[in-house]
Amino acid sequence: MIDLLEEAPAIAEGAATGENCSLDHYLSQPDHTMDARIAAARAKLGTDVVLLGHHYQRDEVIRFADFTGDSYKLSKIAAETQAKYMLFCGVHFMAETADILGKPWQQVILPDLNAGCSMADMAEIGQVEDCWDSLERVGLTHEGGLIPLTYMNSAANIKAFCGERGGLVCTSSNARGAFEWAFARGEKILFLPDQHLGRNTAFAMGIPMSEMVVWDPYQINGGVMPDRLKAAKVILWKGHCSVHQRFLPEHADRVRREEPGMQVIVHPECRWEVCQKADAIGSTERIIDVIDKAPEGSSFAVGTEIHLVNRLAKRFAPLGKKVITLDDSGCLCTTMYRISPQHLAWTLENLVEGRVVNRIKVDDDVKEWAKVALDRMLEVK
Repeated sequence: MIDLLEEAPAIAEGAATGENCSLDHYLSQPDHTMDARIAAARAKLGTDVVLLGHHYQRDEVIRFADFTGDSYKLSKIAAETQAKYMLFCGVHFMAETADILGKPWQQVILPDLNAGCSMADMAEIGQVEDCWDSLERVGLTHEGGLIPLTYMNSAANIKAFCGERGGLVCTSSNARGAFEWAFARGEKILFLPDQHLGRNTAFAMGIPMSEMVVWDPYQINGGVMPDRLKAAKVILWKGHCSVHQRFLPEHADRVRREEPGMQVIVHPECRWEVCQKADAIGSTERIIDVIDKAPEGSSFAVGTEIHLVNRLAKRFAPLGKKVITLDDSGCLCTTMYRISPQHLAWTLENLVEGRVVNRIKVDDDVKEWAKVALDRMLEVK
């Protein structure tokens, strides 16, 4: 967290007291006017608050984070922290996960309730239940048959669905381990909701494309004939990340042509065709690790969210490493971007005044099975 406490008196005039505690009041103020107020509120709250920041968060917010990381790392922190309040600068499903893994006396806050995830929205619980019923009619859901896995980027009720049916949650960091875990318990996998992560993981394990099918929730029987479902080892839900799907094979071709010697490293949420052209594939944590361990003079074109790429470029430039985006029109995560310094100041100053705003609380019946799925995830390497 940055140190702005020398400017702390600013909170005395602008704190969330009385008539100016509404969010609209904060949103009308410039970004930079929030810095001292955020720092002063953090100082007053002390260890009662931990601020978690996802790698894709904007710089103006993540600079205040106590911990930064991908979904897997932040999930582990959420399970271990003793702070009374967890402020999650990420998106809705991440805050839900923190609430599921946290202690009963902890409260999770999402600074902007509009910070969602388009991928998570592509798998709605009613659709998934209908899919399972269809697969049951085909005869695939018997014990030792089909194991449901869901990516972290999914709603809590989808996580609970998988946990109750013998499955688990995974992240891009441990997707392969999750697949291995599932295949040790069943013949097939239903993977939700990101088809690209599922396809890339299965292919890397030696499963041919002919043994994968895509289930489209908007088509009858998922748009797949029963014989194809029976023959498949992996049933992929038709979902994707709007950021990573923008990367195309020709972007890698351009880098090879214009930047000889530059390595291409991409996130496994990218299309299979893009991943096949990459020198390395990995989660955000692995991308950072690869660049960090590379020798001076190395150069990388990175296929992931632009805030992270720009941050890596600044971090590694003094070390003689060049980092650029794989796509010149690199896309930001628009829902993650919704969280602003104003939202952060508003939530913190309300806490100083004893008010909890934007609390994320998962229903107990959903939390029970979702926690089973998440606990299984945390055991998978």
